[in-house]
Amino acid sequence: MGTDAGTAATQHEVAPPEAWDAIAAGYDEFVAPGEAPFAHAGLVLAGLEEGDRFLDVAAGTGGLSLPAARLGARVLATDWSPAMLERFRARVREEGLGDAEARVMDAHALDIEDESFDVTGSQFGVMLVPDQPVALREMVRVTRPGGRVLVIAYGSPAEFEALQLFLAALRAVLPEFEGLPDDPPPLEFQVADPDELRQRLVDAGLSDVTVDTTHRERIEVRSGQALWDWMLGSNPIAGAIVGDLTADQQATVRQILDGMVRDRSDGERPALLTAPLNVGIGTKCGR
Repeated sequence: MGTDAGTAATQHEVAPPEAWDAIAAGYDEFVAPGEAPFAHAGLVLAGLEEGDRFLDVAAGTGGLSLPAARLGARVLATDWSPAMLERFRARVREEGLGDAEARVMDAHALDIEDESFDVTGSQFGVMLVPDQPVALREMVRVTRPGGRVLVIAYGSPAEFEALQLFLAALRAVLPEFEGLPDDPPPLEFQVADPDELRQRLVDAGLSDVTVDTTHRERIEVRSGQALWDWMLGSNPIAGAIVGDLTADQQATVRQILDGMVRDRSDGERPALLTAPLNVGIGTKCGR
């Protein structure tokens, strides 16, 4: 049991589209609502304006696409998970957003003509792909000369408080649980070092590259169950890890998380857990 859980945490296998389809509802309900503030900030930093053509790569349920559409951009959301994009389409319909569409697509090979977009972005998407340099070059390819590319990814996992509480609760139940590998790190943290993200954006063909590290994700939870739901909704890997536990072990993990959350709360307001973000922005060189 413990060995299986440790193996699930250390493998660098890429979850298939079906795995992301399976968590689309949880991601949309528990994770996506907290992404809007820093997504909006990233789009503003990238200079997105009303009427711009905006491409969201590995968009999920629309973490960048929806804020871009609300700003009046003409939006195309792409992802290899059909269920994630269905959630995006539902939000577009609910809010009556204008020029916003979605297409199933692999970030490594975008079925899009060169120089089609004013701003191309990815939030918690391209950070996950196994061949990130290829995906970044694709993002640059489809951006017009002088256009901007935006990538939002997690910073240091050691400062990712929700993740660290989750891992600590797992270790309390399974002392042999190995946790996350360091070298190399999981794909989620391949550009946790802002210098690495900066270099990858430069290598992809961007100039005037900056990486803003001042923003943090804010996760508010009132119970161990809420933190459990957030973790399992955020990435298929979390579900794979706890799937190796018995029902009693899972219940114990939630109980431990509940105590951790109570310790972080004043009893009236929810516990606030933060995670560091790297917001990378660069300009595609003109002709």
